[in-house]
Amino acid sequence: MLNGKVVLITGGTGSFGKKFVEVILRDYPNVKKIIIYSRDELKQYELKLKYPEAKYPMMRYFIGDVRDLERLTRACEGVDVIIHAAAIKQVDTAEYNPEECIKTNVHGAQNVIKAALACRVHDVVALSTDKACAPINLYGATKLTSDKLFTAANNIKGSKDIRFSVVRYGNVMGSRGSVIPFFTRLRNEGAKELPITDMRMTRFNISLEAGVAMVMYAIGHHLGGEIFIPKIPSYHIKDVATAIAPNLPLKEVGIRPGEKLHEEMITVTDALDTIDLGKYYVILPSVSYVSRETFMNHHNAVPVPDGFHYSSDNNTDWETPETMRDKIKQFVDPNFVVK
Repeated sequence: MLNGKVVLITGGTGSFGKKFVEVILRDYPNVKKIIIYSRDELKQYELKLKYPEAKYPMMRYFIGDVRDLERLTRACEGVDVIIHAAAIKQVDTAEYNPEECIKTNVHGAQNVIKAALACRVHDVVALSTDKACAPINLYGATKLTSDKLFTAANNIKGSKDIRFSVVRYGNVMGSRGSVIPFFTRLRNEGAKELPITDMRMTRFNISLEAGVAMVMYAIGHHLGGEIFIPKIPSYHIKDVATAIAPNLPLKEVGIRPGEKLHEEMITVTDALDTIDLGKYYVILPSVSYVSRETFMNHHNAVPVPDGFHYSSDNNTDWETPETMRDKIKQFVDPNFVVK
């Protein structure tokens, strides 16, 4: 699928980008070029050390910001596939710096679309978040706007052979700023208790590998305009703490500003446009020149039931402290031990 192709990853030095590069190099040895587009020269330098030019001549590194349309357009020349992973992702950072969040997450998304259209890129897949579903914080609102921009971009492509779609998933295990490394650090530093925002709180759980696999699926199967959503397990925050440090007491500290008690990925209203692919759900664009029947037939899908609602608290698949320990060891830290 990616052999012989030129792939550009915005925010390519982040957790997702690094895993995506690893998978491409493992599964597509004849990829023509992988362009890492990001603004952090230190992280690019560290990635160059991991993939030295002498051994990986297909790797390219562009310093640039998605806010800069001219630079982004230059980077996209000759590109076949764009994976848009660049974003301001921390909820509290976005609340405190709203204009900066909008510049990156909304204006940056529009720039990716403009550059892709100008350079006749063939496939564009943007990463979203469960916080874009019924958003209550600015981060979620900007990502919902980004989702709408990408799905609607298919209606302005004209005769160009280009497809835009989105993948939306929950909390990634072990990613920077996530709860697993936070609890592990506190435990290792000798904390006497672990802070829990709310004992009822639930979240979706996905590994980086599963996130990459869904993006690969989208590249290979999208018609344009779909929002792909994985069927993944949920967990209680308190069970993550128990998995990491079963002997430490838990202290409830209250929900932070802009934080939900439970995460959603498909609302009851979204369900009106949602189809079931078996492994994934897809929210279809509300305005599209591709018919619902075409989407259904292409994906061999069925509609979801009336009143369907996909939320981390009404899931049928749940992690336990034991399964969380196994996944932490498998996907986050192979040397993980319970203390």
